[in-house]
Amino acid sequence: MPISIDNANARRLVWRTMFSCPRLTVPAAILLILHQFCEALVPVVMGRAIDQAISTGDSGALFTWIVVLAVVFLALSTTFRFGSRLGYLAVNTVGHRLRSAVTDRILDPRGMAGPQRSAGTLLSIATSDVMRLAMTVSLGLYPVAELAAVVFCGAMLLSISWPLGLAILVAAPLLLWFMDVVGAPLRRRSEHEQQRAGEAAGSAADLMTGYRVIAGMAAQPEAAHRYRQSSRRALTAVVHARRAEGAFLVATGLFTSLLVVGVGVAAGLLAVHGSISVGQLIAVVGLTIFVIAPLSMIGANLGAVWASGLASAQRVLGVLTAPPAVTTGDRPAPGPDGSGVSIRGLTQGDIDGLDLDIAAPGMTVITGAGGDLAAVLSRAVRPDAGTVLVNGTDLFDIAYPDVLTLLRVAPHSADLFTGSVIDNVAGGAMVGDAAGEETAADLTRVDRSLLAAGADDLADILPDGLDTDVGESGRFLSGGQRQRVALARALAADTDYLVLVDPTTAVDSVTESMIAARIAELRRDRATIVLTDSPAFLAVADRVVVL
Repeated sequence: MPISIDNANARRLVWRTMFSCPRLTVPAAILLILHQFCEALVPVVMGRAIDQAISTGDSGALFTWIVVLAVVFLALSTTFRFGSRLGYLAVNTVGHRLRSAVTDRILDPRGMAGPQRSAGTLLSIATSDVMRLAMTVSLGLYPVAELAAVVFCGAMLLSISWPLGLAILVAAPLLLWFMDVVGAPLRRRSEHEQQRAGEAAGSAADLMTGYRVIAGMAAQPEAAHRYRQSSRRALTAVVHARRAEGAFLVATGLFTSLLVVGVGVAAGLLAVHGSISVGQLIAVVGLTIFVIAPLSMIGANLGAVWASGLASAQRVLGVLTAPPAVTTGDRPAPGPDGSGVSIRGLTQGDIDGLDLDIAAPGMTVITGAGGDLAAVLSRAVRPDAGTVLVNGTDLFDIAYPDVLTLLRVAPHSADLFTGSVIDNVAGGAMVGDAAGEETAADLTRVDRSLLAAGADDLADILPDGLDTDVGESGRFLSGGQRQRVALARALAADTDYLVLVDPTTAVDSVTESMIAARIAELRRDRATIVLTDSPAFLAVADRVVVL
């Protein structure tokens, strides 16, 4: 079932994650508890065999206890195998759900408000933090089984000697309290470690994205120096976190070791004084040795996994609960009513009280303060004052993605997706019929868009033509090629009102004039708004507005 983030803080999110897949975790927990019971039964069965078969010389009883011991071993092996498999499946199932939720939020076209997060930081949250949070599912499995083993061992020891059993049963809650106290520094350092790791990943991602610019400025040494600094900070945070984890495990291990040694010594004294039999002594020693593992692993599983999961939950929650940067309404896109785009009293940044109507098809070029107007038209920000109506409906009241069929803003710096040139133009414009197959009309529109954007020559220039892979964010293409492919993608969308922000700054003047003329021809029956000071677009504009 989906993990709710309503009224959630980091601690609540961890608890909800732990119990988010009961169809797998419940049977897994039952099997692992049975495994621990069978493990604890081994020394008990051996002790009974010594008292009832070996001490008495009864070969029949010895055979019976050997069969019982074999059945116990078969049960403990089977329950562990299937319990662990179900637990592993539960962790990965929950991890997939969390990763999908985080990825969907990151890729939400409305963006995320609040603190800026680099691509590397978001990647770290979607992978490392999500995995650490998903690992908390195991807290409902292994620590529960280990705690059940401690209780079972205590019950067995109570049946042999009540002081020994009481010591184990009292020590278990004391251990849980002790782990919570000494685990506080580990929680803080785990969160710091993840933050530094995300910063290092972000630095690496930024370095690779801007490598061409860095190489052009011959700034590789400085870029490498900055990455080394970020990497060293991440390494220092990791070392501090591992030291805290080591200290935590040493402290919990020392606590459990002292308890076990004390119980073992007490059992030996009881056997010397004849209070318990030889078989019971073997059982007590075996149970004492066995209980070291669950007591120690409670600390390792519960304390360390809880601490790192809590730190990661805070970062994951920061992404999942981030408010959208772009506000949207829920009204469907209105049909044409002849009013077009109507701007009244718009005040934003350098724009003061703008009144503008764009109803007729053709190209309108707006110069000055284009960035402020683009931010409003793309709904990245709400204007300080005024309204923007599209076909008589407030732009901010139209639901997403309905608004894209009506008005689309192609930003100046547009990212390309990994894939071929043709994939970016056709797929980015969401072409296809009801079955998702490209139609002849789609292909014609894509070809015309490539021609209008001056990107048709890429079929001859690139190694595999339009099937050439553009790389991550288009890094296999030059700046001018990336800009033209992004422009072709925007033109292929065939939106009623298309807003272009400085679409040709990376091409030469001759190519720019050709592109401007082709766009005007391609969209002569649609409204195109170009925010630029380019003379090439001013020359072909049907209307020029100076802000």
